[in-house]
Amino acid sequence: MTGIRMVDVPGYSNGWIAVRSGQYVRIVDVEGCQVGDLFAVSQADHDEFMSPSVTRLHNGNLFPETGQRFFTNRDRPVFTFVADTSPGCHDMLYASCNRDWYAGRGLMDHPNCRDNYFEAAREAGIGHVLQPDPVNLFQNTPPGAHGRFVIGDTLSAAGDSVTLGAEIDCIVILTACSSERIVGGRSTPLRVEVHDRCPGQASTAA
Repeated sequence: MTGIRMVDVPGYSNGWIAVRSGQYVRIVDVEGCQVGDLFAVSQADHDEFMSPSVTRLHNGNLFPETGQRFFTNRDRPVFTFVADTSPGCHDMLYASCNRDWYAGRGLMDHPNCRDNYFEAAREAGIGHVLQPDPVNLFQNTPPGAHGRFVIGDTLSAAGDSVTLGAEIDCIVILTACSSERIVGGRSTPLRVEVHDRCPGQASTAA
């Protein structure tokens, strides 16, 4: 018997879900133009988590291609990149936005992905002191000339999705990016689906 579990992540907020090795995680941009900060923490040891820098080291590129894998800070595969129905713009260089970063730009107490990560982590029973770096799904910020980032429009459309195959038992945390500059003026919902079998390519977004 196959099954599906879902977690809705409201704009400016977070969600988490436990995933077993062999299951599939699909992240859906519900309305379009929304970046999601994705994290994965080992259920067996919360000091092991998905690492963008170790992933870059193993794959030799800025972001994995389909068929390649994401790795933890202990060099173990955590996900295989199975499918991508979006334009394919993603990021593994940016840290999560945070309260101090916004305050330095005159935006006090702005919702942010760092606070949202720690809120979800506490609910999931994770006691990190330091936040792992995120995998920024649907974020269009490629490095340009002289090493400067190009801040591009988020190109994902409503229903676009990324599918990952879990290689370890992990806790998946997803935060909806709060930076209005890159998400079309306001943060909108994302959805995390966990499938027992690899889902089809067609999106189930409303």
